[in-house]
Amino acid sequence: MSDSLHDLEIQVAAELALQARSHPEDALNRPVTEWQFDPADAQREQVGLRSLLGAIEALERDAPRADAVDSGLDT
Repeated sequence: MSDSLHDLEIQVAAELALQARSHPEDALNRPVTEWQFDPADAQREQVGLRSLLGAIEALERDAPRADAVDSGLDT
């Protein structure tokens, strides 16, 4: 499970980086008719991605390590 969580963490972090590079706040400087997306939607998506990233990090932190499980030790 840890590998899949790590892969998901990488994907979410990449999505956050992509969103940051797109500068969604710049849309506020243009007329509404020129918006390709609603900046509020972009902000909600960013909040959701950050929440997901935090949940993944918490799961990884709280999950027993693979070497501890293999040896019968729970840390």
